[in-house]
Amino acid sequence: MFSKSKINEPGPKQAEATPAPAAAPAAAPAASDYSSSMPKAKPAASLLSSDLHITGNVKTTGDIQVEGTVEGDIRAHLLTVGETATIKGEITADDVVINGRIVGRVRGLKVRLTSTARVEGDIIHKTIAIESGAHFEGSVQRQDDPLNPGGRKSAPAAAAAAPASAPAAAAAPSAAVQAATAARKTES
Repeated sequence: MFSKSKINEPGPKQAEATPAPAAAPAAAPAASDYSSSMPKAKPAASLLSSDLHITGNVKTTGDIQVEGTVEGDIRAHLLTVGETATIKGEITADDVVINGRIVGRVRGLKVRLTSTARVEGDIIHKTIAIESGAHFEGSVQRQDDPLNPGGRKSAPAAAAAAPASAPAAAAAPSAAVQAATAARKTES
């Protein structure tokens, strides 16, 4: 009896297994359609090792971890600057984590300087975190769109267009405040 049931059991399992592969190819195109739009989201990070010296610009839509030396601009989605790394040039990335040395401007939505970071240059960011022990020489400027160099120019242009109205607007509240303060003093 056991032999009969063993023979009968693989039969249904085989029959069950046959529809599963048939269903898998049907699902595979849907998965490949889905994954074809997803490679941009999570490609493997590129590693530039500590013995590598690059002269020139580096550009990717993915992630980069730099441990060596780069003399040129870097544009990436996520840039991690290792403790042994030195970058001389402008960095533009959505997310920047700095553990090493940078000489040049840093543009990023999220910029983080760890305790081992050494930055000589301006940082233009949306959010920034600077750990205790980090060395930074330069200016820090917050912008809503730090990745767009034109966004930096448009803010001063808007400010340049508004100076005539800005002092008048600033003068009105201060005059109102002065009047209210004077009224309170006379009431006392």
